[in-house]
Amino acid sequence: MTTTAKQARQIEPGTYEAYMHDCPAVALLSTISNRWVSLAMCTLGQFGEPMRYNHLSREIPGVSQKMLTQTLRLLEREGMVKRTATPTVPARVDYELTKLGQGLYGLLSQVRDWAVEKVGEVGEARAEYDARKTGR
Repeated sequence: MTTTAKQARQIEPGTYEAYMHDCPAVALLSTISNRWVSLAMCTLGQFGEPMRYNHLSREIPGVSQKMLTQTLRLLEREGMVKRTATPTVPARVDYELTKLGQGLYGLLSQVRDWAVEKVGEVGEARAEYDARKTGR
């Protein structure tokens, strides 16, 4: 007898949920796969110390002020980034990875390193595919 995914979940609560659209893990995967999230996390992790907003902005090419602000707020909400405001004149705000964020940075940096290492092979595969599709 074949069991549908819905039936299986009713039998075994908590299983088969990783790829369902309403699964919290899917929402988290969506968040961490965002371009600006990855770049902000890797920038904070690479420097390994608290960074001010303007420094982060300079290190992430092409990010707008609005997008960086939204990304940092999202990462703070998700527990990946700690925001520390120091009441000085002018006010000082620093961002740094939390322990949770450092764990994610470790994974993202491995993906980044893989991409740097394999970019040539991917380029060759694209060229071969394009050649087959265009008949050249």
